[in-house]
Amino acid sequence: MNTTFLASKPRYEILDGLRGVAAMLVVAYHLLETYTANPMEQLLNHGYLAVDFFFVLSGFVIGYAYDDRWDRMTLWDFFKRRLTRLHPMVIMGTLIGAALFYFGACPAFPMIMETPWWKVLVMALLGCLMIPALVSWDIRGWWETNPLNGPTWSLAWEYVANIVYALIVRHFSKLTLGLFVALSACLTIDVALNIDTFGLLGGRTDVSYTVIGGWSITPDQMYIGMTRLLYPFFMGLLLARINKLIALKGGFYWCSLFIIIILAMPRIGGTTDMWMNGTYEALSIIVLFPMIVLMGAGSKVTGKRSVALCKFFGVLSYPLYITHFPLVYMQKAWVSNNPDASRGMLIFVGVAIFCLAVGIAYASLKLYDEPVREWLKNHWLMRKK
Repeated sequence: MNTTFLASKPRYEILDGLRGVAAMLVVAYHLLETYTANPMEQLLNHGYLAVDFFFVLSGFVIGYAYDDRWDRMTLWDFFKRRLTRLHPMVIMGTLIGAALFYFGACPAFPMIMETPWWKVLVMALLGCLMIPALVSWDIRGWWETNPLNGPTWSLAWEYVANIVYALIVRHFSKLTLGLFVALSACLTIDVALNIDTFGLLGGRTDVSYTVIGGWSITPDQMYIGMTRLLYPFFMGLLLARINKLIALKGGFYWCSLFIIIILAMPRIGGTTDMWMNGTYEALSIIVLFPMIVLMGAGSKVTGKRSVALCKFFGVLSYPLYITHFPLVYMQKAWVSNNPDASRGMLIFVGVAIFCLAVGIAYASLKLYDEPVREWLKNHWLMRKK
């Protein structure tokens, strides 16, 4: 037998754990976002930067896992491996979103009750196939490429990164890749500092001087999404190729603390010196996230509890990220439909949904994702000579 699955390499357990820490912060950010009308006052104010951190991690892992395997692997082998790893949970997240869609009806989502059931099914089919919905097809009001499960937008961009890597960038030398990453960093600065070299960011108001965006098929959102992908992902790939890691005692806990601080940092500069916030975000993406990945990859995790914690966070991270948002839609609907709810009620609902999101993610992992991927490994990735 010849297998396209290939033997798994040793994992960077700390990087797995950090992905889980960031995923939990994303869930908390989205839940808290419901209670904040002004983005500048949002708790966990920079929680959206977790997506950019995920891209750095993904690029690093792709380089580590595949760069030296192309002599034993075809393009189709690579794409099958990536689809097997990512796509089952894309489908699960979309189906959960479809099942809960009408529970999100509220004044904040006035389009929901105007949407016929068959259109929900069409959107579910598009979401399962990772076909982005146009703005004119929207059924919620947020212009998401997948209105049933918003975070799918970042997975779509990750698919793009995998395709670009496999077809083009894997052939780059370190020097060429370094130049490509440097040019991509210029795009990050262009968006974060609202320089707007290409004249695409003029419609941004309360999110100017941030990298927020990337989830719609509009020129500005496409530009932001591409920008958020290119530097982090391919910087991660470059880090894997250079392989100059940083050892840090207690690396998982220090790196987790750094991630929490970066994502929880309040909005900087207020409304008068907004450039300061853009500078902070550009610095976080261009410098701090790559440094954290180098420290996480170079450090060792010891002790049974620490190892178990990293493994748990690691396996939970992707299912949690890709299944939690339908619950956030419902939370927003509940808050919108109950404007007189007390602070205690709001806290209770938020904590309950967080716990429910973790439970659904873990159940999806064990009862669906792992069995499906095992079946695909045995019946799709394995091929005879």
